[in-house]
Amino acid sequence: MALPSLFDRLTIPVIGSPLFIISGPDLVIAQCKAGIVGSFPALNARPQAQLDEWLHRITEELAAHDRANPDRPAAPFAVNQIVHRSNDRLEADLTTCAKWKVPIVITSLGAREDLNTAVQGWGGITLHDVIDDRFAHKAVEKGADGLILVCTGAGGHAGRLNPFAFTQEVRQWFDGPLALSGAIANGGAVLAAQAAGADLAYVGSPFIATAEANAVAAYKQAVVDGRADDIVYSNLFTGVHGNYLRASIVAAGLDPDALPDSDASKMNFGSGAKAWKDIWGAGQGIGAVDAVLPAADRIARMAEEYRAARTRLAL
Repeated sequence: MALPSLFDRLTIPVIGSPLFIISGPDLVIAQCKAGIVGSFPALNARPQAQLDEWLHRITEELAAHDRANPDRPAAPFAVNQIVHRSNDRLEADLTTCAKWKVPIVITSLGAREDLNTAVQGWGGITLHDVIDDRFAHKAVEKGADGLILVCTGAGGHAGRLNPFAFTQEVRQWFDGPLALSGAIANGGAVLAAQAAGADLAYVGSPFIATAEANAVAAYKQAVVDGRADDIVYSNLFTGVHGNYLRASIVAAGLDPDALPDSDASKMNFGSGAKAWKDIWGAGQGIGAVDAVLPAADRIARMAEEYRAARTRLAL
């Protein structure tokens, strides 16, 4: 099945994944102008009214870019919605997304048929992130247009399945849009995701180390300095398993090699540090990140690597 036409504007088959706290209009606009899907969690816009302001700015700036650059229009953008019942903003955020006709809605932690129908009704598409084949089936049954397979090694909340195993299982029954997430940090890995059966790569951690990211300088530098061995997989911090930077766990006064199991009712721990703000999420692919760069430069480098990988394989 061919990808929906809105992906025709991509210069490289990549979605910049929505990064809690970190992704905002500056990063999204830079990603879209450089030719990949830029995205952000709706909950990053606080208070709720700010979501309208962000979508106004993103829509207007990308439209201005398209007018000035008709030969290389911007890629579409996406908004991530947490569908879990604990999100008391969901209905208001969906109403705001409908106002601006957000082209792509990424859904997490729950699949709802009415949400998918609503997005499709204004001309958008939905992509649902999943960690196993059972949840993938549920999402498609509820009407999701496409799937994001969150595999082992992905930053933040992550799955446990090998990307090759997960992709081949899903491709046995699903021929719709498929994005793959998990330690994808350079252009060669993007091509590998396609070779495995995905249409798109879902890339997050490298964009933490960009000029436009809403992350403190120490966090960005920790991504640059880190390697795969510096990633710790734990469910302590939010009640859901995820990958975090070892240095931030140590800074919180905890032993990353002896973390207890989670108490899902608590988000504060140790010295009072908080998940995401003080305990920093990142994926195992950070070893490929060697500098803090403007997002456009990071994407250009990734595109060059992607083309070189295709050439090596004579594709």
